[in-house]
Amino acid sequence: MISTKYFLIFVLFLCSFGIISAQELALANFEGKFGYITKSGDWQIAPTYKDAKNFSEDLAPALIDKYWGFINRKGEWVVKPDYDKVKAFDSGIAVVLKNKEWFYINNKGEKILTNVNTDKIYDFKDGFAIIRNEDKVGFINTKGEIIIKPKFEKVFDFENGYAKVKENEKWGLIDGSGKYFVKPDFESISNVYSNVIVATKGLLNGLIIKGQFKEVPGAQKIWDFSVNGEYAYAKKNDKVGYINKNGEWIIEPIFDKARAFKNGLAPVFKDGKWGYINTKGETAIPFKFKDAEIFSNDGFAPVKLKKLWGFVNTKGELIIEENYEITAGGFSIFEKNTPKGFVNGLARVKYKKDWGFLNTKGEVLKNMWFKNLELFN
Repeated sequence: MISTKYFLIFVLFLCSFGIISAQELALANFEGKFGYITKSGDWQIAPTYKDAKNFSEDLAPALIDKYWGFINRKGEWVVKPDYDKVKAFDSGIAVVLKNKEWFYINNKGEKILTNVNTDKIYDFKDGFAIIRNEDKVGFINTKGEIIIKPKFEKVFDFENGYAKVKENEKWGLIDGSGKYFVKPDFESISNVYSNVIVATKGLLNGLIIKGQFKEVPGAQKIWDFSVNGEYAYAKKNDKVGYINKNGEWIIEPIFDKARAFKNGLAPVFKDGKWGYINTKGETAIPFKFKDAEIFSNDGFAPVKLKKLWGFVNTKGELIIEENYEITAGGFSIFEKNTPKGFVNGLARVKYKKDWGFLNTKGEVLKNMWFKNLELFN
């Protein structure tokens, strides 16, 4: 007999193995049909669907004939195709349309939260969904309970534990209980990234650090810390430079355009050309590009000398010739900060009219090209 203790350990092991082994898949359109490929380039789910979308919470919307349902990562129907339109699962709940009615379902396809009082059905995000009563908005939880009464003029979804809210024409942040994390005293406010918030108070632009607003001297605009938690770029006297988390200028604003630091380098634009600088503001890769993007964790960045894109390493060496187009957000959903270059050893590129994945040697994954192609998730 296996003891209860060891049986529980065994069950937990199987559960953790299942989570770990759930491989990422990329949505691909091959000859007009949609399916999903693995990182080895093999079809995990054959291209049989009229339309499909990315996986979310291990479920993906798929279209058969004229109805949408949800499949799992094995291609099995979890929620049968019975809906006119569907949105992605989040917090175990999805918004669907059937017979001209939008409503919520759980991951068994059961209709839920039917007593929610709202003029519009909103998607869930991180355990919360917006509700609207006339011109005021608030939030419910996954049980349909009103946790923040509709009293705000405008709100955004929760991100990193907080949501941006507008009250009396001013912006602030609330936590999941509805308490103010930052009172609505600001003309604009960012989400919380690395415990730093970018805000505008009156005519001043600065950071909220430990609950206190600190002006960044002379700043006309400050971008948030979402890509790099240590540095953000900011504009002063119509030029762009960089500040740190304390709101101190670490690189003087002398550039016309700038993008985030990654792998110790940032693309900047000056005198009509893009190049890369290090965190001291020194030129690391010469200003010679027509366009340039941030480095990936793999240590490669997309660059453009003429019309098409190639990739350089952190030494500025062209490792993949400029033969491709790149994109920020795929063909179905454009998301903030979606990588334009390599992600875990693969970069999505467009060659002529088709899409494929390149490895860091510039080889096309399985030598396969697709009409459309999403990132792995």
